[in-house]
Amino acid sequence: MFTGIVQSQAEVIAIIRKNNAISLKIGLGNSLIEQLEIGASVAINGVCLTAVEFGHLRADKSFISFDVIDETLRVSNLAGIEVGSLVNVERSLKVGDEIGGHMLSGHVHTQALLAKRIESEDNCTLCFDLATQYQKYIFAKGFISINGISLTLGAEVGEQFSVHLIPETLSRTNLQHLSLGDKVNIEFDQQTMTIVQTIERMNLRAY
Repeated sequence: MFTGIVQSQAEVIAIIRKNNAISLKIGLGNSLIEQLEIGASVAINGVCLTAVEFGHLRADKSFISFDVIDETLRVSNLAGIEVGSLVNVERSLKVGDEIGGHMLSGHVHTQALLAKRIESEDNCTLCFDLATQYQKYIFAKGFISINGISLTLGAEVGEQFSVHLIPETLSRTNLQHLSLGDKVNIEFDQQTMTIVQTIERMNLRAY
């Protein structure tokens, strides 16, 4: 489980393609491999991956490697990353940790496309296109995870939704580097999904 509070950005330093899967290696600060174990879960752009190797590259930099299978590549933007790309990183939640965002599983539901970016002095508004079948999970002031970041939903207009970002969020995450047309990973709030789907089933039974 994760909280959507990104701990660091990490650089993709190697990608090895293996038929329908890839081996992904990221470089990051030493603190992020402290007490890490092989088999531990780490969220990369909001995708829960299993650490298969880690270690030190030099005095101030470490690495973690993951295997990413075809289904993960199909549903997430990890299929489009390249060496040099920056990804958001969050280690899994531990008992007693502060939950600063909202509970996330690291299971991406779909992707959204950046359609508009509105910059101002003290915040940034990002508007995303989302497929029609997922609009039912979008509610103003509800929760959503974008590239593993816990965010509060803004307005919903047609097949678009928006989020408002403070400078701190931009500086700590890879949303600062998004360009129009870029795809982001979306995980909907599980409680919202459960409520919506339960109501849908009840309505079907009523007919």
